[in-house]
Amino acid sequence: MPVADLSLEGLVHDLNNVFQTIAESADVLGNDPKWEKLARTLQRSVDQGQRIAHSILETNRSATELIPVIGNAAQFCQDYLETASRPKLGFTRDIDPEFRLKGDPAQWERVLVNLFLNSAQAGAKNIRIQARGSQIVVSDDGPGIAPELLPRIFQERVSTKSIISGLGLYVVQSIVEQNGGKVTAANGPSGGAVFTMQV
Repeated sequence: MPVADLSLEGLVHDLNNVFQTIAESADVLGNDPKWEKLARTLQRSVDQGQRIAHSILETNRSATELIPVIGNAAQFCQDYLETASRPKLGFTRDIDPEFRLKGDPAQWERVLVNLFLNSAQAGAKNIRIQARGSQIVVSDDGPGIAPELLPRIFQERVSTKSIISGLGLYVVQSIVEQNGGKVTAANGPSGGAVFTMQV
């Protein structure tokens, strides 16, 4: 095995040890009703961290179901928003149950988390996710994207006062394109931002 691969495996191993310590601490907290909710949030964050760590070594490019990826991303966002004392989001889904994604599910989860958090920071209260054919559309009921920002919305460090410091949408485009897709941004006819991914 190449040295780089051994180094990467060591890094993932060390990260998993950190996650295990957090998970064990969450178990202890969970025994106290006062901290039970926080313990569940910590455990879900550990689960997401472990999925990301596993994805670093993942070489299988087989298709994965979209529905659980959306569920994981939505739950992570709700946990984040609650911890940050921000209003939670409402989610509406219109998903073809047979919809599949090519590539690493953890990367797609990251794409959706970034889109959801971007909407939350913009002031949206509800997000709609539609997936049919080879297209995923994420739309919200926020104020939309300023026209002057639209042409460069996916550029690095361009920010709409995002929680993710101007990197979230740049990361979205990078991951979608790495997986052979394309993402565009627009404003909906009745307001709100609309992100369309051809995957």
